[in-house]
Amino acid sequence: MNDPHFRVVVADQQRSAKGGFIEEVGSYHPALKKNRWNLNLERVDYWMAKGALPTETVRTLIKRVRKEAKPVAA
Repeated sequence: MNDPHFRVVVADQQRSAKGGFIEEVGSYHPALKKNRWNLNLERVDYWMAKGALPTETVRTLIKRVRKEAKPVAA
């Protein structure tokens, strides 16, 4: 019952008040130890290039996913 998980979506300001969204670009499941987030960075970059502005929470999530995605230098 108490299993929080969240979708990361692209929403139009006009439509977001009604709960509609354009595209789901990922998810966040804070209860998991590994693979907490699943984020399609390619789609995130696409929408940001089109002018989408992430919330502060999503911006933090994007930074964490990018940090994990970078290969570790040997």
